[in-house]
Amino acid sequence: MNSTDETLGAGEPSATPEKKPKRTAPAGDRPRKASEKSGRTRAREFALQALYQHLVGRNEATDIDVFTRDLSGFHKCDSAHYDALLHGCIAQAQELDEALAPKLDRPMAEVSPIEHGVLWIGAYELKHCLDVPLRVVINECIELAKSFGGTDGHKYVNGVLHQLGQQWRTAEAAAQRTSARR
Repeated sequence: MNSTDETLGAGEPSATPEKKPKRTAPAGDRPRKASEKSGRTRAREFALQALYQHLVGRNEATDIDVFTRDLSGFHKCDSAHYDALLHGCIAQAQELDEALAPKLDRPMAEVSPIEHGVLWIGAYELKHCLDVPLRVVINECIELAKSFGGTDGHKYVNGVLHQLGQQWRTAEAAAQRTSARR
């Protein structure tokens, strides 16, 4: 018997109630803290904001770039990846749109500018950033759409980029399907 039981008597509640463990969502179900984000994740976020300015405001890439580099937290991103995404997506906009168009269920003009930018980033990475695995490209774009896009925009992005990944990275997609069956 401990001292708390002696002073309160047997059967009486203890003076210090038991603490219940905090219930938190599994790591995959909650947003990552800013401190946990990789430089490339941050680069994608800044690139998406910059692409939004291009798509909505029709601003020039150099002006957008100067503005974006002054934003809080930019120094923590992978600036080389940001440069590749921003300038690559804008330079190849027509090619990316042509590749995405057959995978869409509506004209590109009806896709929100956030989802449009996310799709550009995903398509660009699938084609030019072969060091980034297919699954990572799609998951990062889903997270961008969840954070910045509409309610179900991430589902749309997932469906479109999944199809494009199957087409452009056939060997990697086949290997993922094989490993998923095991």
